[in-house]
Amino acid sequence: MKLHRNLVFATIDSLHLIFNEGKQADKVLRDTLKRDKRWGSRDRSFIAETTYDIVRWKRLYAEIAEVKEPFARPNLFRMFTVWATLHGIAIPDWPQFEDTPTRRIKGKFDEFSKIRKLRESIPDWLDELGEKELGKKWDKEIAALNKQADVVLRVNPLRATIETLQASLAEAEIQTEPIKGYPHALKLVERANVFTTDAFQNGWFEVQDASSQKVAQLLNPQPGMRVIDVCAGAGGKSLHIASLMDNKGQVVSMDIYENKLNELKRRARRNGIHNIETRVIDSTKAIKKLIGKADKVLIDAPCSGLGVLRRNPDSKWKLQPEFLDRIRATQAEILDSYSRMVKPGGQLVYATCSILPSENEKQVKAFLKREAGNEFTLTKDEKILPSSSGFDGFYLALLQKNNENEQ
Repeated sequence: MKLHRNLVFATIDSLHLIFNEGKQADKVLRDTLKRDKRWGSRDRSFIAETTYDIVRWKRLYAEIAEVKEPFARPNLFRMFTVWATLHGIAIPDWPQFEDTPTRRIKGKFDEFSKIRKLRESIPDWLDELGEKELGKKWDKEIAALNKQADVVLRVNPLRATIETLQASLAEAEIQTEPIKGYPHALKLVERANVFTTDAFQNGWFEVQDASSQKVAQLLNPQPGMRVIDVCAGAGGKSLHIASLMDNKGQVVSMDIYENKLNELKRRARRNGIHNIETRVIDSTKAIKKLIGKADKVLIDAPCSGLGVLRRNPDSKWKLQPEFLDRIRATQAEILDSYSRMVKPGGQLVYATCSILPSENEKQVKAFLKREAGNEFTLTKDEKILPSSSGFDGFYLALLQKNNENEQ
């Protein structure tokens, strides 16, 4: 494989913004890939995949290259040299690579691969936390979280079927396969830009990981119900819920960020969904108005996001121990407050994209213990681990609220 100067420089520029200026990797790459209209799909794939790979293995590559943060551009070229050498790619005779020795790279890689925190390229504190919470399982899970994520689609049953979507994408030379146990899911055989397809423009599908699709399935919303998604964000799960309700009933999608809810409205129009009402949580009044009014409530709680490191590898460098302490307190507050929206006999689903018990089953157990009236009962829960599922790490818990005459 021959390296092209403009592609390498675009990768180095992206890494500089991510590592040194704290920019989000997905946003940086979105902007970078617009830089040259002459780039084809292979060029764009090279920039995106190489950038993500170096972000994912930042600590390991930096140790091998013997560089420290902040990474000046010469140091980024040294890390690029590590990436290229480990992938069997010859380093070109450019001035930028004059100070980037290739000797002993493979030897150092073998040496550092014996140390988990270096082999898996994670901060010390995160390695210690993972071992403390998951014990021997941590080895398998962090290894699985360092693999590239599959692209999974969720068909919109209001507009298409699995079969019609598969056929439409095949016409665009995008091959997919169904996933057993996921009734609305298709997995791409090879990565491709699905957002330019007619099927996407016509609202036939959304991109949504298989584990995430399980959330609405567990909630099991029915046509005619009132369902509240209290941490809706840009609404991937709200759209799934609304489609399962066949556009009948009401989905109240709530969030503290109005811009995310505006994005949900745009997506809903494309999906042909009209039973979603968005509400900004700008005071406690927004919650009080809905106390005891919902047949079902979804709390897709803010969390560490450790279960989705495969698609957001830069987050492990931004995450800090004190954030975890704050987010666990927030999760408890949200459970205590928003659970009041469930009407007697209704149901609540608590979900996170984390694999840490302290954010998941321990959070639910503490909530049930705090509950003075013992109104809720844990019906079932599920831990979805990346090492066994092959998809994102998630936790789901279904809680049943007792009828008034049972309390």
